Amino acid sequence: MSAAADLPAVRGRLTPDRPLSDLTWLRVGGPAQWLFQPADHEDLSDFLRSLDASVPVFPMGVGSNLIVRDGGVRGVVIRLGRGFNGIEIGDDGTVRAGAAALDAHVARKAAKAGRDLTFLRTIPGAIGGAVRMNAGCYGTYVADALREVTVIRRDGAIEVLPAPELDLAYRSSRLPEGAVIVEAVFDAPEAAPETLEARMAEQIEKRDASQPTKDRTAGSTFRNPAGFSSTGRADDSHELKAWKVIEAAGLRGARLGGAVMNEKHPNFLTNAGEATAAELETLGEKVRKRVYEHSGLTLEWEIMRVGEPGA
Repeated sequence: MSAAADLPAVRGRLTPDRPLSDLTWLRVGGPAQWLFQPADHEDLSDFLRSLDASVPVFPMGVGSNLIVRDGGVRGVVIRLGRGFNGIEIGDDGTVRAGAAALDAHVARKAAKAGRDLTFLRTIPGAIGGAVRMNAGCYGTYVADALREVTVIRRDGAIEVLPAPELDLAYRSSRLPEGAVIVEAVFDAPEAAPETLEARMAEQIEKRDASQPTKDRTAGSTFRNPAGFSSTGRADDSHELKAWKVIEAAGLRGARLGGAVMNEKHPNFLTNAGEATAAELETLGEKVRKRVYEHSGLTLEWEIMRVGEPGA
């Protein structure tokens, strides 16, 4: 797959050797062999249907929870934008959001309409990623509100999947192989807009006090090692958190080149300057090794890492 002639015709934008570092929150990584920004559902469906099945495809959100390795990503990276970011409030209490709609925007628009999806307000990223990772905050998770998702399969088929078919669990889901989430429908309880606005303001204040929101991070680096039910709901009686075991191992502020475990919150891997993807990932692996040696616990990555290592 070396030329545009090898790829299906599109109505959106298809760009060869597109750098991805500026599309990720950590600002690292090599290029996509091809970056496809589809115009709409039909454009994406037609492209996937016609694309050679041997060509790898990676759906990329807004890069908020992602390390792209320095060698870049082979195949086609799909990034949804306009045409996939609509937000509609239904009379039946549902909120329909495109996969590219930012979580915070969905929460705010729902609140103005008197619908409670406030748990999304402080989650970085967009709806597609939130569904895929069963994202949650302050004890509420996507699994608690999701009704259904629309996906486009690798063969181009468009399908609506009820939420139970996704097997949503702590920071995970089961989607059909190669499927791209394009839309989600949530059941949002009714509440007074002013109450919801006040709740979101409180959440923002709490987040900013404890997390390095002004630093170059990709959100939480590692999943909490325990204390969650199979549906992803937090067990508030369990105190075992990733940041605590990282700190107990003496790794708050640990550094490798431009990569740092944040001083403010040690479960936030941070690009403190000119870090490479390799430095960030290597530091993360060193943290995992040290935590295991210290406590016997194996931390699992929450940040997705994709692509090829650099030369």
